[in-house]
Amino acid sequence: MKFTAINFSCPNCGAPQKFSPATDSMVCDFCGTSTPIKILNTPIKEYNFHNAMESLSMQIAYENSKKISCQKCGASFELDEDTLATSCPYCGTPAITDFTREITPKSLIPFRITREQAKEQFYKWTKSKWLAPKGFHLHLENNKNIQGYYLPYWTYDTQTTTQYQGMRGDVYYVTVTRSVMVNGRPTQQQVREPRIRWTPKNGTVRVDFDDVTIGATKSFSHIILDSIEPWDTTALVPFKQKYLSGFEAQEYTIALDNGFEFAKMKMDATIRHYIRRDIGGDQQQIIHTNTLYKNTTYKSILLPIWTTSFTWKNKEYHYAINGQTGKVSGEYPYSYIKIAMLVIIIIVALGVFGYLVEFDNIRQLTFTH
Repeated sequence: MKFTAINFSCPNCGAPQKFSPATDSMVCDFCGTSTPIKILNTPIKEYNFHNAMESLSMQIAYENSKKISCQKCGASFELDEDTLATSCPYCGTPAITDFTREITPKSLIPFRITREQAKEQFYKWTKSKWLAPKGFHLHLENNKNIQGYYLPYWTYDTQTTTQYQGMRGDVYYVTVTRSVMVNGRPTQQQVREPRIRWTPKNGTVRVDFDDVTIGATKSFSHIILDSIEPWDTTALVPFKQKYLSGFEAQEYTIALDNGFEFAKMKMDATIRHYIRRDIGGDQQQIIHTNTLYKNTTYKSILLPIWTTSFTWKNKEYHYAINGQTGKVSGEYPYSYIKIAMLVIIIIVALGVFGYLVEFDNIRQLTFTH
């Protein structure tokens, strides 16, 4: 499939303009001209999940790649089918393509964190990871590569009703006699020990969910994407291609129904919290649950993420920075020397604590006698 790249020219000099998170406008790198983006008053709509699933059953297959023609230099190049925005590899001009998926994003959250702010947040985050090798911090400081992405997300609203079977545990205490060693001699002492009384508990909890966000891409770790939440979806604005200029962007590669299965797992943790609260007592066991979902709606959106990766001792580590809040998440190596030192400190601390407790017991027995 052939596409002509979309880009936005500066009204002053004709050079390409890019979206700037610092000014929330289009800015020309060449002459500095700033052009505001007109915000539409279009409401952010929710769409019926079941109606969408019925229409998606007739969806045609995608092609494997997009053939792009750059408007500035005339070069042709190919992109993966899920790439929505990038830059021309020959002249660097922002290149935005048309959608190929049946569901297209109707809204997005623009970048609010600039590249420099993202680097600063990342630097602070790496300095807080004191269990990482020292050389790793130096490597990150010297590597300035960081890329902005608009990643596809699904949001889901739904009303849940969950029937559950469980057990309520109430703690009570009994007094027992124990033989303990004091000053090298066995001594009988009465101590109070906890017991748990378990009783069956069944019930129903109802929880409504609003804008459960699920990353709709296979290109990034969902563990990392979940770790940079939450997102303030009240900041969504109607979709405009101008926001993508100067950034990478992708279409979804995780389908709407598969995304909802991920959403169910995320919602399950919240539902179980309410079940435990409904069971009450000091401890709870959840034996069985059955959840029904109704009035389910969705949105297809794009969310801003700064990302980078590093190779350290033949292993690649990936990082993401929330482009709205600056929250950072990622993997990092551990220093075995630092971990060993931490273990030694803990063992010594526990030994000193145990000695002080034993010394206090002996002192109290001596004073009593």
